[in-house]
Amino acid sequence: MASQPRVMEIEQQGIDTIADKDRTSSPKDLFRITFGGANTFATIILGTFPILLGLSFWQAVAATLLGVVVGGLILMPMSLFGPVTGTNNAVSSGAHFGVKGRLVGSFLSLLTAIAFYSISVWVSGDALLGAISRFFGVDTSSALFRGIIYAIIGALVIMVVIYGYQFMLLVNKTVVYANTVLMLAGIIAFGSLFSAGYNPGPAAYALGSFWPTFILSALIVMGNPISFGAFLGDWARYIPANTSRSSLMGWVFSAQLMTLVPFLFGVATTTLVKDPAAYIVGLVEISPAWYALPLIVIAFLGGLSTGVTSLYGTGLDFSSVFPKLSRVQSSIFIGSIAFIFILVGRLLTDLLASINAFIGLIVIFTTPWMIIMMIGFYVRRGWYSPEDVQVFNKGKTGGIYWFNAGFNWRALLAWIPSAILGLMFCYYPPLLIGPWSGVVGGIDVSLPVSIISAAVLYVLFLSIWPEPKSAYGPKGSRLVRTK
Repeated sequence: MASQPRVMEIEQQGIDTIADKDRTSSPKDLFRITFGGANTFATIILGTFPILLGLSFWQAVAATLLGVVVGGLILMPMSLFGPVTGTNNAVSSGAHFGVKGRLVGSFLSLLTAIAFYSISVWVSGDALLGAISRFFGVDTSSALFRGIIYAIIGALVIMVVIYGYQFMLLVNKTVVYANTVLMLAGIIAFGSLFSAGYNPGPAAYALGSFWPTFILSALIVMGNPISFGAFLGDWARYIPANTSRSSLMGWVFSAQLMTLVPFLFGVATTTLVKDPAAYIVGLVEISPAWYALPLIVIAFLGGLSTGVTSLYGTGLDFSSVFPKLSRVQSSIFIGSIAFIFILVGRLLTDLLASINAFIGLIVIFTTPWMIIMMIGFYVRRGWYSPEDVQVFNKGKTGGIYWFNAGFNWRALLAWIPSAILGLMFCYYPPLLIGPWSGVVGGIDVSLPVSIISAAVLYVLFLSIWPEPKSAYGPKGSRLVRTK
């Protein structure tokens, strides 16, 4: 068995297939990375939305539980690709979308990375700024001062990403324990202030009535587990191919259930702050002195963990789309673009509206892509050719996943209209409102519409235009015909 790589050794692996001797991780490590990446202030912020939208405490808890459970169930199967193909999920998707069509997965990775890297730096930066203001009396309203704080956190994230998987695993192992303890300590810090009877009443519903507000809250929460769909393979590729599939899925789902810790921390503490829209500053203000310092630690570690988890995978994938860029160069490039977006988004626009819109796009675009991948895995009986999914990355042509000039239109023609339909029915105000969003009494039905559309269209196209038998491996296909 290969020795474990050193933490402070810069990872040289790109998007290429991980050799068996280098697969030293386990499903438990996948749990640590996914939970560590979500056990942060970014998740806490998503947990504030149900209260911000006007739900009572128990209504917010129910919406949060629904979003986490449904999102976790959809996410689970996405852990199965990495150990089989030895590469990330975007590249693995080339088996279904075509080796060039897998660029859809790269786009989704980029969208998620910018969103969550930005959220992590925004949130962590604001927490540090609030702490600096409280403890040192420094005026932090200057755009220059804020920019410097954001730059420090953003640079630290990029540094960890450059060192790679083992350093990221160490950071997330630390975060899993430290942040959980610190959030649970919040029970002591805020226990005397909290009341589970918090209920602002029906007049507070942001969308005018209960069900539209409740569904939107659950969808925003669900954006967190769904955001991992394009990234799980980045870390699962380090797990041996013969690992139990039920173990993989079980640990991933467990990690999502554990995110109820930061989510419910956000739900509960939002009921305490004066202005939920200025949650971070308000939380620092009401924190006891003994807890304010650990709060800074939560913000700092959380920013590192969320930013690293999202940026690592996109840098990895970007290096395969542009082979002249190494993983390190790609990570720095994507990180720099995301940082510019951070400054513009935080200093010039509405933070909460931007987060809401980005979460909406992630859910609408990523979920039908994941559904197509899952159906593909099932009908292929989980068989893939690691060599053939790498054809495009190596600048070659051909292979069993070449289909039509590198594109498999069966999957693409199922994903494109499903994503468009999701946009038509979505309701993530104020920036993302579909023209058909009011069809069901103001309730956002974009998720079931896009899921059903993707599933029906993909199976239909596989039936009408059977794929080559060679794409299905020695055991052949399941449910669908081949040619």
